[in-house]
Amino acid sequence: MYKRQDEDREGEAIAWHLTEVLGLPVDRTKRIVFHEITKRAILEAIENPRTVNMDLVNAQQARRILDRLVGFELSPVLWKKVRPSLSAGRVQSVAVRLIVEREREIIAFRSAPYFRVVAQFYAANDPEKTLFKAELPSRFETQAEAEAFLRSCIGATFTVSKAEEKPAQRFPAPPFTTSTLQQEAGRKLGMSVSQTMSVAQHLYEQGLITYMRTDSVNLSQQALAQCKEEITKLYGEKYSSWHNYKTKTKGAQEAHEAIRPSYIDRQSIEGTPAEKKLYDLIWKRTVASQMVCAELDRTTIVIDMSGSSQQFVATGEVVRFDGFLRLYSESTDDDQAAESGEGLLPKMAQGDELLSTQITATERFTQAPARYNEASLVKRLEELGIGRPSTYAPTITTIINRGYVVKQNKEGQKRSFVQLTLAGDQITPKTLSETYGKEKNRLQPTDIGMVVNDYLEHQFSPIMDYNFTANVEKEFDRIAEGQITWKQMIDDFYGPFHRMVDKAIETQTDKKAQARILGTDPQSGRTVKARIGRYGPMVEIEAPEGEKPRYASLKKGQLIESITLDDALALFALPRNLGPYEGEDLVIGIGKFGPYVRHGKSFASLARTDDPYTIGYDRAAELVREQQARAAAANTPLKTFAEEPELLIKNGRYGPYIAYKGKNYRIPNCLLYTSDAADD
Repeated sequence: MYKRQDEDREGEAIAWHLTEVLGLPVDRTKRIVFHEITKRAILEAIENPRTVNMDLVNAQQARRILDRLVGFELSPVLWKKVRPSLSAGRVQSVAVRLIVEREREIIAFRSAPYFRVVAQFYAANDPEKTLFKAELPSRFETQAEAEAFLRSCIGATFTVSKAEEKPAQRFPAPPFTTSTLQQEAGRKLGMSVSQTMSVAQHLYEQGLITYMRTDSVNLSQQALAQCKEEITKLYGEKYSSWHNYKTKTKGAQEAHEAIRPSYIDRQSIEGTPAEKKLYDLIWKRTVASQMVCAELDRTTIVIDMSGSSQQFVATGEVVRFDGFLRLYSESTDDDQAAESGEGLLPKMAQGDELLSTQITATERFTQAPARYNEASLVKRLEELGIGRPSTYAPTITTIINRGYVVKQNKEGQKRSFVQLTLAGDQITPKTLSETYGKEKNRLQPTDIGMVVNDYLEHQFSPIMDYNFTANVEKEFDRIAEGQITWKQMIDDFYGPFHRMVDKAIETQTDKKAQARILGTDPQSGRTVKARIGRYGPMVEIEAPEGEKPRYASLKKGQLIESITLDDALALFALPRNLGPYEGEDLVIGIGKFGPYVRHGKSFASLARTDDPYTIGYDRAAELVREQQARAAAANTPLKTFAEEPELLIKNGRYGPYIAYKGKNYRIPNCLLYTSDAADD
């Protein structure tokens, strides 16, 4: 009897479960393995069946049990000590920790200005006066220092002290693994991790690519041969070069090939736009991985300045032979890359005199660490050996759905900067503006995410340690190799872990310690603090015993950890009285169900685009009129009955209903579309 699953621990466990469910003898039931849905692969698998490897099964059993022990025991602790409906997990909690730590780096960061100096030169003996840029490696902290340097450049002589040209090679990136596909699809195609895996799953099911959950960069001999044939056909034999790659990922199982097209000679496919784009990315990466290196010339020019120890440096790069770059170039995560002055430099020799057309000192600012996006988070998890190829997408989805993390876009802010330009012997200052801090699809922790992370780090630091998962993976490897039993591994883990759980339950948590003191309200002299409340993060102005404190909810994007006293006091601007409308005041406030405008005894919700702190009188009156119109429509019967005046069909918040003698009755859906339902 035959059955098919994947040649990794997860697949081996599924195969074993099938033997259990179907009542098949595990030692005599044959298992076939293939990594692509093609005729050749399936026939080869049928010709080479094997039995289930129970060591791999036991390694997977250990993983499942350990993950459930962590999740099932930690989550109830959070319910009791922090807030109901929370959850924890071996991988998800460490992923949240990464995002929280990055956020705290950003909060603690203080941007500092500096001046970057760039000059434009040409060789004195160059009749074409070919311009090139050179940069001063050192930075100036103040405008005065930058201006003083520019003044020292007036009348200075610039001479080439070193002109160095070196050949270099750029190597192609290896074929895709699950994580590198997720990263590159995010960078090049703007796909989320879950979207990438969904599209890849469809491609695999159609037999277009090999299995998409893998940590291997290996290609089969047949795929290597197909790549060579395709490269030779498209670009010529000089572009083809076999490369064997090795994975550098911690704990990689390498049970599958890298992700590649099932048929290398199929350059394009039919399908959805997303499928076409992802397939094209996979095809190019696979084929490019077997192409020759790009041949480059890298030039460095060092320029001395008379009367100063400072030196300008110009760098250039020329592609002499494009190699794999003819087909594909890998992207990077650094979307805030510094301006590059690299390009083609004119021929120069040591001792050549240079003339400057202008030297510019531009004010720049140090930048905070970038928040993770999905691609960079996956990359970091993989570097730390946390999780498996199949877990990256669900892990990110889980921490977002649990409310620990939000994926958000941020509009950039405007700021001014100074630019000093030396042309001839004149220094001209200019004030310019730029946009900074713009973010797209970046992951930021929520307040509850930070509170949960802090609690788990305090009470369960061994589980939250980044090395914990890597060490656990080594234990899984030992089980897979038959060195230890899975029960022994679980026993060794569970004893100390359960004692941590018992200790955490017995330890009384200090709710007051979870609040952050912001300062003193200047009007009342009372303490202002931020904390997690019943309905989410909020700020509070304390009150003496017997009096009611004042509360205000935090705005979207504000965090308890970073909110300032001024920001907090601004939140108490609500409720706002905008003035009378039809004899009643228009009052803006925030309630249990969000921001609203109150008019007498009626309430109208603000739209998502309305800011309760800035909404004007006219817009508030418009919302009230809309609410009055809806209320009037709801009170107007859809149908009346002459023989029974008290029987009415009305349109309510949740659709039509029957009103009769002061009571309301729901109309079943099956009657709503029957023309004579009311008469019946």
